[in-house]
Amino acid sequence: MFSSPLYRLNIVDRPLAKGKGEVSLSAFSFLFSELVQYCQTKVSNIGELERRLEDIGAEAKDLEQSNTAEDEYMISDYDLFVNKFISVPKDMGALNCAAFVAGIVKGVLDGAGFRARVTAHFVPVKGQPKPKTTILMKFDGTVLAREHRLPSL
Repeated sequence: MFSSPLYRLNIVDRPLAKGKGEVSLSAFSFLFSELVQYCQTKVSNIGELERRLEDIGAEAKDLEQSNTAEDEYMISDYDLFVNKFISVPKDMGALNCAAFVAGIVKGVLDGAGFRARVTAHFVPVKGQPKPKTTILMKFDGTVLAREHRLPSL
């Protein structure tokens, strides 16, 4: 009946159906709730649960300043969780779902008064099969001017 090779694959191994590519807030909330509940079964106290959620949410270990621009900083990760289990259609092969993380970083920076343009990029790494993901933060000139005027502690 189903002769297509896709139907022979387990349902979790099949590519996602083509569509808008959007996820509703309720779907995201449900999945996040399930993640929290799953983590709760693996810990014995709130501190452990928070550390486990923090570990899952950590995107990178280092913040680097650009070698070529004083106003640019980067956070890089070789296996960013938002790109880990995403099935990207062939016609959208360059899609980097880390744009979501870039939006979170931008929101935090804006909220703290550090205006910046924040973008996500794939960066090829010599000798690695997959590129790393870099969140690039390019700060507004007023941020650097303000920082240079602050007295040192």
